Amino acid sequence: MSLVLGVGLRSGTSYAELHDLVATVLRDQSDAIQLVVTVDGKQREPALRQLVNELDAELRTFSKDELAAQPVPSPSEQVEQLTGTASVAEAAVLAAGAQLLLGKHRTSNATAALGRPTAAPYPAGVSAVVRAAGYGVGEREAVYRVIAERRDVRRGFLDEPVDDLTLGRVLEAAHRAPSVGLSQPWDFLVIRDVATRRKVHELATAQRDAFAASLPEDRRAAFDGLKIEAILDAPLNIAVTCDPGRGGRHVLGRHADPRTTMFSAAIAIQNLWLAARTEGLGVGWVSFFEPGEVAAVLDLPRHIELIGYLCVGYVDEFAPAPELVRSGWAKRRPLSWAVHHEEWGRRNTSIVGDAEQAARNVVPAAGQCVRVVVGGDAAHLDDAEALVVDLGTDRPADDFGVLWRAARTPAEAVEFGVEIARDLALQGVGQLVVQVVEDSERAEALARGLQVGASACGLTHSSA
Repeated sequence: MSLVLGVGLRSGTSYAELHDLVATVLRDQSDAIQLVVTVDGKQREPALRQLVNELDAELRTFSKDELAAQPVPSPSEQVEQLTGTASVAEAAVLAAGAQLLLGKHRTSNATAALGRPTAAPYPAGVSAVVRAAGYGVGEREAVYRVIAERRDVRRGFLDEPVDDLTLGRVLEAAHRAPSVGLSQPWDFLVIRDVATRRKVHELATAQRDAFAASLPEDRRAAFDGLKIEAILDAPLNIAVTCDPGRGGRHVLGRHADPRTTMFSAAIAIQNLWLAARTEGLGVGWVSFFEPGEVAAVLDLPRHIELIGYLCVGYVDEFAPAPELVRSGWAKRRPLSWAVHHEEWGRRNTSIVGDAEQAARNVVPAAGQCVRVVVGGDAAHLDDAEALVVDLGTDRPADDFGVLWRAARTPAEAVEFGVEIARDLALQGVGQLVVQVVEDSERAEALARGLQVGASACGLTHSSA
């Protein structure tokens, strides 16, 4: 069974002293430490952090009030004067819901106590719930690290082949992805042939040129410095496909939303990407082509759909940040904007209030000019700088120049306006010209939101 280790220590306690103390406490124990507990604030102590990593355990802290409420066997007036609670090590073990096995052991600067987890008390008639164990700190940090360091790589591929064993591990990770009804709709077409890759490269180049021609002049200049693929640079390409009908008629969970088959294939790509990063392999997803054209080059069966085209190989480095961030093309959207609680728009922070606060200390931005037409339709897309916000109740035809924002209330329209302006700023926009063509309260509210959002990001804004 796992154990809980309670620790109290003074600031600056050495790792050697803490390590020796814990070794004494664990001398006759064969079970592993799963959880280390202490008082709030001590989690930043280098000695404690090193100990937790060494034990490969989870670290949890409690407030001094939570610790003071615990009936400890060895209270200390001196500890209470220093910390606000009569015990740290023993009280932390009890606060974690564990039973004390060993009471407080001490050195000059640290204390430690040991406990064993017990089932939490439940009311009569209610069964106890056993929670599955998570990973230890070291393993958990490794998972979060590979997620944070995954990159869409387009530069720096080495002229070094990927051996079959390594590639097999990466594809096995992709093949272990969850899928709707366990239908596993994916297949992986590994392409090393240069002639085939050259044909795909030509398709990507044509689409790159078409996209560049659609951009405003200043945005086109920024785009010219970006590399959008490494089809010929990487030693191999992988086309990830989806069979929408795999599994037949009664695939569990697919009947209400057929898109789940494509979602499943996309998850397989993410598995592949993360596994590749752990192997030191760079992966770049190429999207600058029409899938049907690539499917024709690859001679895919007509019922098979292309989901992703990946460039894979060893690279000279993994950049500290995504290329689009480093180049100034775009920035990340804060998590606080994306998390809603119970109903849409209920965030931990008011997106409107946050924007108004940000405007007080804003730095003027520079970048593309966008003319936002509020209440218009696709007919207003008369130049590359135009962006239409359609407020109608019916979804318009797909067009990336038209944002559909059927606000239900004026307040929601203000929020939509703030979001649009701030999201545009993240994409390198530096100036907004707002043109309201619909005479409605919602249109005026959305225009106000655009002004608030623009001010928050330092965008120059005016009315047309």
